[in-house]
Amino acid sequence: MNKKLLGLYSLTFNPFSPEAPTHALFVSPPIESFCWRLEHQVGEGGFALALGDSGTGKSVVLRILAQRLSTLREVSVGVLTRPHALAADFYRELGDLFGVPLSPHNRYAGAKALREKWQAHIDASFYRPVLLIDEAQEMTPAVFSELRLLASAELDSKSILTVVLAGDQRLAQQLQTPELLPIGSRIRTRLRTEYVSPEQLNECLSHLLKKAGNPRLMSSELATTLCEHAAGNYRVLMNMANELLATALHRELDQIDQKLFFEVFALDPKPSAARP
Repeated sequence: MNKKLLGLYSLTFNPFSPEAPTHALFVSPPIESFCWRLEHQVGEGGFALALGDSGTGKSVVLRILAQRLSTLREVSVGVLTRPHALAADFYRELGDLFGVPLSPHNRYAGAKALREKWQAHIDASFYRPVLLIDEAQEMTPAVFSELRLLASAELDSKSILTVVLAGDQRLAQQLQTPELLPIGSRIRTRLRTEYVSPEQLNECLSHLLKKAGNPRLMSSELATTLCEHAAGNYRVLMNMANELLATALHRELDQIDQKLFFEVFALDPKPSAARP
């Protein structure tokens, strides 16, 4: 955290950084609806899906959801960090996440141990395990199959694990293949993150600036210009704004304005045609 940045602009955090605190993130109505549905689905288990292109907010959705679910009584949230791993490493990570020593060379015993622990806690309390998987399009069909079998009990009439998958369009295509159709048919709650209008980007930008403690960090004209040039993508907007903030800090400017935008993002002039 750059203390000079925070002090010069009276900020409590960098509003354009990926490390912005979860409580300050912008929650749109579709994200609010998705989180609400998941909060009520946890008791019944099953699969959920957040799908969208890069930079449209899937990872942010998982961060918000993880924070919300962690406040619920007896809910244990695990985040899978290596979706591309093979089955052996998949079980190793699950064991670490949910506190069950597993032998990766004996997947049957590992699955049995996890299921027995979850089932015992579910029967004795309100305990519910939740697994969040970002970049789920990187998962192998074999690991998807292990996950599906691990989550079901009593001849598939009961779900003992809630799984939230997040990925891009490749995941949507994979879930339509014969290998993964059993997973696709089990999706109970869905969210599609999309490119948004400049007005929606501006709402997000205003929210972050206010939460960071300086709603006048940039001029309204600059905010409008940024949102019009971000191509409807939250990540593009944040990266452009962060670059302007870094430049303003270097120059020790009082405010980020439209003039700075055109200086930083000026297009290189086209070379003139060579004379014969």
